[in-house]
Amino acid sequence: MAAIAAIIAVPAVALPIVFAGNDGGLPGTGANDGSAYAFPATPDSIPDTPVRVNQVGYLPDGPKRATVISDSSQPLAWQLKDKAGKVVASGESQPKGMDASSGQNTHVVDFSDYRGAGSTYTLEVDGKASLPFDLDPKAYKQLSVDSLSFFYPQRSGIAIDDKIAPGYGRKAGHTADTPNGGDTKVPCAPGSCNYTLDVTGGWYDAGDHGKYVVNGGISVAQLLSTYERAPKASKARELRLPEQGGKTPDVLDEARWELDFLMKMQVPDGEKLAGMAHHKIHDVAWTGLPMDPAADPQQRQLKPPSTAATLNLAAAAAQGARVFAEYDKAYSAKLLASAKKAYTAAKANPGLMASDADGVGGGAYGDWNVSDEFYWAAAELYLTTGDKQYSTDVTSSPVHKADVFDRAFDWQNTAALGRLDLATVDSKLADRDKVRQSVVAGADRYLKVIADQAYGQPYAPSNGYDWASNAQILNNLAVVATAFDLTGKQQYRDGVLSGMDYLFGRNALNQSYVTGYGEKASKNQHSRWYAHQLDPKLPNPPRGTLAGGPNSQLQDEVASAALKGCKPQLCYMDDIKSWSTNELTINWNSALAYVSSFVADNS
Repeated sequence: MAAIAAIIAVPAVALPIVFAGNDGGLPGTGANDGSAYAFPATPDSIPDTPVRVNQVGYLPDGPKRATVISDSSQPLAWQLKDKAGKVVASGESQPKGMDASSGQNTHVVDFSDYRGAGSTYTLEVDGKASLPFDLDPKAYKQLSVDSLSFFYPQRSGIAIDDKIAPGYGRKAGHTADTPNGGDTKVPCAPGSCNYTLDVTGGWYDAGDHGKYVVNGGISVAQLLSTYERAPKASKARELRLPEQGGKTPDVLDEARWELDFLMKMQVPDGEKLAGMAHHKIHDVAWTGLPMDPAADPQQRQLKPPSTAATLNLAAAAAQGARVFAEYDKAYSAKLLASAKKAYTAAKANPGLMASDADGVGGGAYGDWNVSDEFYWAAAELYLTTGDKQYSTDVTSSPVHKADVFDRAFDWQNTAALGRLDLATVDSKLADRDKVRQSVVAGADRYLKVIADQAYGQPYAPSNGYDWASNAQILNNLAVVATAFDLTGKQQYRDGVLSGMDYLFGRNALNQSYVTGYGEKASKNQHSRWYAHQLDPKLPNPPRGTLAGGPNSQLQDEVASAALKGCKPQLCYMDDIKSWSTNELTINWNSALAYVSSFVADNS
């Protein structure tokens, strides 16, 4: 769940905001400007079609399925046509019946046997054509770069260079010379401590200006895991960031920006809760839309330490220590020292829970069960150090033998992060074979869900779609991807590809949920500085930005008014004010980055 960035206590007002080097237009609108961020303009209205495909493309050697909305109970004739209109494959659809998540009567078309490659294919079913798509072995290569390059413009405390991120350059946010004095000397919430901390840096969490340790933890962990699962491919992947070209892989340079911030959130030695981590830092009151980070007038405030945040720091820093050891031994040692200190502090203070009541000026990120965070932190410390104390904590945890794949993992449910690393990182854990088997069993469950769903998504909750359903789908796919890494069996790679189809248009809304990808793509995600919908002088989010996706709860006023009574897959709108269905966040993009990198690395 993202920071609830739009529960705004003040009217949304258009305050001055300037993006260096931006002439006021959306990059790529009209003629392509040639920049890496550029993407074609998406018309406000795309003709709808009952033939739902992955609008970006399919791998020639992968599964290729589409979903068709039709009341017919009989198979429908289909034709696959190339760019010239030539029929290259044909067949009949499989009636699938009523899809509970959309309320639509559906058919499935499977054209996986066609192995040709090219651009601008269309699928015609019963005389109706899909939106165009490519058959391209490199279909996900650029997405793996774009989804990771998303993090650079999210950086706090540094000016964003327009030459690196064309159209997105801006002044540094929350530095000493900004209206609120920035994050250089941030006081604690009244009555919680009597010191200040320099907590500059890190990533803005979502569409607001808050920075949250529990969300930063899972996000940076997924970037570190993107590297750790495929070091060679990660070294070759050049991102758009200032550190490009150094000896450290770009993805680790980006991860370091957040790891440094997480360590700054640790309570200093000599204080009452030394070693614990403050839960979050954000404004004392909500700001309106749009709002440049450098123009934020609200006082910043450190919220009290929490056990969940402290364990997030311990886990992420321990993993970072392991990954950075090859590139910067001193930094690795610093991370490990911080991780050990945090873990010790958390064990001494296991009951400091963050409450959902603290949601003014920033998301609450409450968490009342930290057994999963203890498990994750112990796992990362064990994998990094090999110390028996941590392996004992892993194997004695009730989480260790529990089914941690009974639901998607997220910032609040982190046990799966520890389980996946225990399965893939070499160690002498006594029951490592059982750990690996549990991952494969979890992946098998998701493959069954994919096969059962008319739209092929590994996600079928019984009580409607959750907040950030798209990220939950991606995190389920991360489990399936790990099963492929463990076994090499093709069905797991195919399962990941099928699940990705949903995100790029094979869904009830014919909607690609990633900016710049697909004919009908989300572009108005909730953000204070990517706010083109409110001010044409501002950009939309960068290419490769994931929207949260359908959310049956409809917590914001815009969605609840427009979508009341919606079927789960239809509970979405591409509107900047629909923060409950259409926000952007670092942990959703980290999930997209992990899975898209997996696909690119295995294409």
